[in-house]
Amino acid sequence: MTKPAQLISFDMNASLNHDDKDNIQLSAVEDHDGILTIRGGGARRDWNGIHYKQGMSANNVGTTSLSANIATIPPGGVAYAHIHVGFEVILYILEGKVRHEFGPGLKQVVENEAGDFIYIKPGVPHEVFNMSDTEPVVAFVARSSADEWDNIVPYDRN
Repeated sequence: MTKPAQLISFDMNASLNHDDKDNIQLSAVEDHDGILTIRGGGARRDWNGIHYKQGMSANNVGTTSLSANIATIPPGGVAYAHIHVGFEVILYILEGKVRHEFGPGLKQVVENEAGDFIYIKPGVPHEVFNMSDTEPVVAFVARSSADEWDNIVPYDRN
């Protein structure tokens, strides 16, 4: 049995604005005259406590209204409280189990596990916890925005 992840104190602004989220490897993109490919998902980038495979967005393949990548929350990890402004997100959990605390004051809770789809409406504050101290959570993430992180703002759970 796993115990819930523990929230680690942090500087929210530093956490949301730091890391190497802009580490895009354009050389990883193969353009096959209308079909673009990134083998193996591209280089790893880190943002807000989450590891991302490069994936695809306006930054590297010129999408205009969507982006997608693979997100990994390490064991015991937390994707700190934030809001997606003006875009939708759909996730498919490939591995692991997560707990979303969401809504005003993050007082609502839902748990999801491998095999579950999750839809997050624009403007819903949420914080995501990996419920395992030993296994990562891995999810496919699709956004209705070509800008991966430009319209995400921190949310103060207090």
